[in-house]
Amino acid sequence: MLKKIAGGVCAAKGFRAAGLHVGVKTHNVNKKDVALIVSDVDCSAAAVFTTNVVKAAPIHVTKAHLADGKARAVVCNSGNANACAPQGEENAEKMCAAAAKAIGCKQEDVLVASTGVIGQTLKVNVIEEGMPKLYSLLKASEAASDAAAHAIMTTDLVKKEVAVETTVGGKTVRMGGIAKGSGMIHPNMGTMLCFLTTDCAISPAMIREALLETAKVSFNRISVDGDTSTNDTCLVLANGMAGNAEITEKNDDYAAFLEALKALCVDLARAMAKDGEGAKHLITCNVAGARDEAQAEVIAKSVISSTLTKAAIFGCDANWGRVLCAMGYSGEQFDPEKVDVHFASAAGDIAVCEQGRGLPFDEDLAKKILTESEVEINIQMAEGDGVCTCWGCDITYDYIKINGDYRT
Repeated sequence: MLKKIAGGVCAAKGFRAAGLHVGVKTHNVNKKDVALIVSDVDCSAAAVFTTNVVKAAPIHVTKAHLADGKARAVVCNSGNANACAPQGEENAEKMCAAAAKAIGCKQEDVLVASTGVIGQTLKVNVIEEGMPKLYSLLKASEAASDAAAHAIMTTDLVKKEVAVETTVGGKTVRMGGIAKGSGMIHPNMGTMLCFLTTDCAISPAMIREALLETAKVSFNRISVDGDTSTNDTCLVLANGMAGNAEITEKNDDYAAFLEALKALCVDLARAMAKDGEGAKHLITCNVAGARDEAQAEVIAKSVISSTLTKAAIFGCDANWGRVLCAMGYSGEQFDPEKVDVHFASAAGDIAVCEQGRGLPFDEDLAKKILTESEVEINIQMAEGDGVCTCWGCDITYDYIKINGDYRT
């Protein structure tokens, strides 16, 4: 049975974590800026990365280190993206080398990530100097996961941390994750970093397959602002310490593992959308009755990515025309005269469009519904049995303020 538990990336057996301010961020010494996650034993590992053609140096290094499908640790800094920067890959490798020396493992078994300002040289020396202390802080505790989660944050207002427990092959399996992401987020790995740990025994090939399947229905279904970052990375490490028979094929054990991984990542994806820069509303778009899932996904993504729809939700304006318009330019062909639209939240549900035409509705009730912090746009297309859910957020004045002076 799948259930949520505490512990984040330290919930699974054999994983320790830490977070520390070493000096990458110079404007606030109280903000942690380097995280370290370490397994007691070697892990099967996999990753998915940004689709942006411009990729940060840590992505190239991590891809190379994952060639054998194995890893032992993850090191990540915030405050500097190490993207399009002088000595980028050299400095990323130096981060791995410093972590490997402290841990006592091979440099190639350390995966690396960075987030922050693009184009500036990473002060890798402060990371190297701070690594012994960071390593000394490693613990297998909820507080340690919390420290790591805070160390990877940039403009995030809240940490993103989840853990779940399930049964695989008769054994209790745990998995946990931390993530960061608030701006530059758009479907197809969107600005996000996510680090997942599990004590499940699963082969490198199968964990990669599971991560690819999971990313499609979680991180690739969120959007904050339409921008896809240079640094987006999601890493998963599985150390096998749960003691289940290793998953090497798509069987019942794989299905149980996949169910848990998807639940974990959907929670983290929703948290990122909800914490969009300056956002006041989490927007969930549910599309049903599409020709198939693929069509439903394209349409739901178009709606949550629509700047005008985001603005309407910010203003608590039940402007369903924005929704139909976003559907219409999605690139998908459908019959607008079959479309129904409802707005819903904890305050109620209201029909605003039926068969492509506006309905008379209570504006006061609609405003009350859209004033809630989490709102739903529910679309029925009456063309098939395809369904999909995507998540986004409203756009506010604060988004402009945050990004107008991001470098300073």
